[in-house]
Amino acid sequence: MSLAVAVRRPGRAAAGNATERIVAAITAAIVERRLMPGTKLAEQKIADIFQVSRTLVRQALNQLSRDKLVTLEPARGAFVAQPSVEEARQVFEVRQMIESAMIKRLAACITPAQVAELREHLKAEQAAVQRTDVPGRTHLLADFHVVLARMLGNEVLAEMLHDLVSRSSLISLMYQSSLSAEQSQAEHVAIVDALERGDARSATRLMLEHLDSVERNLRLHPRVDDLAAALRPLARNP
Repeated sequence: MSLAVAVRRPGRAAAGNATERIVAAITAAIVERRLMPGTKLAEQKIADIFQVSRTLVRQALNQLSRDKLVTLEPARGAFVAQPSVEEARQVFEVRQMIESAMIKRLAACITPAQVAELREHLKAEQAAVQRTDVPGRTHLLADFHVVLARMLGNEVLAEMLHDLVSRSSLISLMYQSSLSAEQSQAEHVAIVDALERGDARSATRLMLEHLDSVERNLRLHPRVDDLAAALRPLARNP
């Protein structure tokens, strides 16, 4: 190893840590509804907040763009993404095609060790749902599907599914209720039960029903701006 390489590494590590810190902070702000869809993310302002260069901010925004949480618009800058219902519908349509074939194949070859790994994942999901950890549960519920893909030993499939999942992740982060998250987690348990039995038909049916249920629960409805309509349900409970 050359001295030049050795000297450069700490700087690169520090830059990487700063970029990750910015990515984590913006992601958390989106999850916690402090940054709403369409919010402009000014590079200089973010650089000032984190006391870093605009280059590092740009790297973070590029990463968030790849994760579909941020939209980069030429000559206008970066904005929190505004996912559409139609985009989600198309994503879930593709996921149903891919994941139905994936789960059928996995049911025929899954090992006891893999079942045990899935059970541990389910425990983590349940814990995140019960403590209303919105970012945690969203990540775990989505990652469940990528874990299934990796169990087939096909990294191309896993990467493809990761991309599809990330495209719907912002909608899940912002619009999935605690009730629908609990439902998703219970459906994951049923899928793993079928996989453990080696029941490909049931596993496939349960996966398709699960994806249909998630899509249905994530559909967005126009927000009502009428004050009376917004407060009336609360006023009924003294």
